[in-house]
Amino acid sequence: MDVSTHIEAVQAEVRRRNPGEAEFHQAVTEVLSSLGPALERHPEYVRGAVVDRLCEPERQVVFRVPWVDDAGVVRVNRGFRIEFNSALGPYKGGLRFHPSVNLGIVKFLGFEQIFKNALTGMGIGGGKGGSDFDPRGRSEGEVMRFCQSFMSELYRHIGERTDVPAGDIGVGGREIGYLFGQYKRLANRFEAGVLTGKPVAWGGSHARTEATGYGTVVFAQEMLAARGTGFEGRRVVVSGSGNVALYAIEKVHALGGRVIACSDSSGYVVDEDGIDLALLKEIKEVRRERLSVYAERKPAARFSARGTLYDVPCEVALPCATQNEIRREDAVALAKNGVLAVVEGANMPCTPEAVEVLREAGVLFGPGKAANAGGVATSALEMQQNAARDRWTFEQTEDRLAAVMRDVHAECRRTAEEYAGTPDDYVLGANIAGFLRVADAMQAQGIV
Repeated sequence: MDVSTHIEAVQAEVRRRNPGEAEFHQAVTEVLSSLGPALERHPEYVRGAVVDRLCEPERQVVFRVPWVDDAGVVRVNRGFRIEFNSALGPYKGGLRFHPSVNLGIVKFLGFEQIFKNALTGMGIGGGKGGSDFDPRGRSEGEVMRFCQSFMSELYRHIGERTDVPAGDIGVGGREIGYLFGQYKRLANRFEAGVLTGKPVAWGGSHARTEATGYGTVVFAQEMLAARGTGFEGRRVVVSGSGNVALYAIEKVHALGGRVIACSDSSGYVVDEDGIDLALLKEIKEVRRERLSVYAERKPAARFSARGTLYDVPCEVALPCATQNEIRREDAVALAKNGVLAVVEGANMPCTPEAVEVLREAGVLFGPGKAANAGGVATSALEMQQNAARDRWTFEQTEDRLAAVMRDVHAECRRTAEEYAGTPDDYVLGANIAGFLRVADAMQAQGIV
């Protein structure tokens, strides 16, 4: 069987075994479409069915999460943990609490996590989890009771040498605290390394909150530097206004760029003077209000509930919100307005059609599995600190994070040059570089 036929057969089997899971199908297709050159050079991966095995999770856990709200009403949600691949180390990936969470979403995120984690070189496997529970609008007591019920099942599947969850959308320091407390209660031990994203006071890492946003911008800066330029004086738009977006904005400003627009689910705000980060943090982190309040507080800015952030002319776009937010028409608008680079701070925020438009237009494109690896890299650094019962300073951790992101960028370019003849193909470079690290380990460990 030739390589293209093998890849098509694997994709067909993924669709057959996982019906209705569009995001998972999309993630598999995106990776497999890049692997032809690697499989041609390494036929042993085809003979060993490495790709077939990669696309099937090692373990899928789906469970009921019953809890009681403040009115005494019994609620029932569904919990998930996909332990996708442990060839390089214990499963590692976040927990997402959001109404959109389903099995296909979690599998898409877990599949991406395999390659993202491999690119960091940190010795961690790929996994992901979460629930369709929505913590927004819930009281502290309700969130605590849900987290305790969720962990009452999850605890039997995780451990610092087995599976190490972290936070994601809807799971911040508050939720990690409640989850850890219940794990400690059930396991009867203080095992700091079982969860990452903890508060610094009891085992967390400095710079973890900032890591994904900072890391995305460091990766983008390396991409621009490879073209002989940087953020200095550039107009930048950042989608979202959550954790990743806030710290991406902060790092862009530190590097001399000017973020002139950001968004939330209600619309987007444009501030030609540059987004006032202190005001934005007050609105989103302290007051937890909609982004329209920004324009009310700063009359020179304008808020729009219509159209899209990507209609705003910019030179760098950092999508930091959610999957499939940049569609073909958005990519066309970005390219028409002269964007130089689009770098993913979220997981798969660009549709395949959008990526095709951007690449055909000669726009630098940084895929999320490489560009947003800073979060999981810093989680792995937190695991190192927990194992040594140590705590590093913010500066030490940020320096390590920046070094990891520079190494990821260099590895993507080196691999793209070797397998595609062009270092600017970051999609192929990231996919093949991550794949080779996992595939080599899988081959060495036998058919398991």
